[in-house]
Amino acid sequence: MSVGELKIFSGNSNRALAEGICSAAGVPLGEASVTAFPDDETFVKINENIRGQDVFIVQSTCPPANHHIMELLIMIDAARRASAQRITAVLPFFGYARQDRKDQPRVPITAKLVANLLVAAGATRVLTMDLHAQQIQGFFDIPVDHLYASPVFYDYLKKYSSDQLVVVSPDLGGAKMAAVYADMFGCGLGFVAKRRTNSTTVESMSIVGDIEGADILLIDDMTETAGTLIGAARLARERGARTVRAAVSHAILNEIAYQRLSEGGLDELITTNSVPVKPRDLPVTVLDVSELLAKAIVRINGNESVTSLFQIKGF
Repeated sequence: MSVGELKIFSGNSNRALAEGICSAAGVPLGEASVTAFPDDETFVKINENIRGQDVFIVQSTCPPANHHIMELLIMIDAARRASAQRITAVLPFFGYARQDRKDQPRVPITAKLVANLLVAAGATRVLTMDLHAQQIQGFFDIPVDHLYASPVFYDYLKKYSSDQLVVVSPDLGGAKMAAVYADMFGCGLGFVAKRRTNSTTVESMSIVGDIEGADILLIDDMTETAGTLIGAARLARERGARTVRAAVSHAILNEIAYQRLSEGGLDELITTNSVPVKPRDLPVTVLDVSELLAKAIVRINGNESVTSLFQIKGF
């Protein structure tokens, strides 16, 4: 079956990224009105013909997360009722991925709920990047293309590669991702054992690995309060680390995070524009993933493989 013409639309969560994706893909950003009534109900109108077309809707679930999810669901429904042939929800950041299991009594599995909502709204495919837990792909009853930001990070971080480089995961859950980066750079690997005291505070307990005189690269998928990163950075410096940088796919920085970053500990926080990030004159570097996402969208539209996008130049 032939695929319709490529159409890319954007919600209000990260329009700049959507515009970058369109520029890289060589297509104009679709015309759609995504506004709100006086009572804050979301209103969507697609202002061009998409009947039989291959529609991609770009929307990250960054704050306000619930509002942006609702925008996405309504945009998907509008596209379905406008007779789009295929609708792909492009979520550079899938925010509810941390709620992927029942870790205490009487709590929801919200990641599965959001997956069900996307399918019920009419999405026929999902494109996302660096999920907090990769098994969330199995929550969807539709195809999921899961990209990794590691090729973008590698192109930037290779200039910091040295004989003293050690990749460290700031918690046990990220050890597998850290191991991938350690293999990329052919360097040592470590991890931090931590204890979380509440949703905004982390007590770092101990670090495993030889980091005396090392250049530390902390690897994580996301940060909000920067508590885990700053705790790990300070612990690494206490153990004799020379420099400490962090590469984080999604930086949803709140005021607590900005305060912690301003107090020092990290030489540099490197992240992507999967969500809007304001450096605020802090050592924050934002890498552009629009080309990566654009290549995936173009290949999906052409029914081509996206596997080659996982490959890293020179590795």
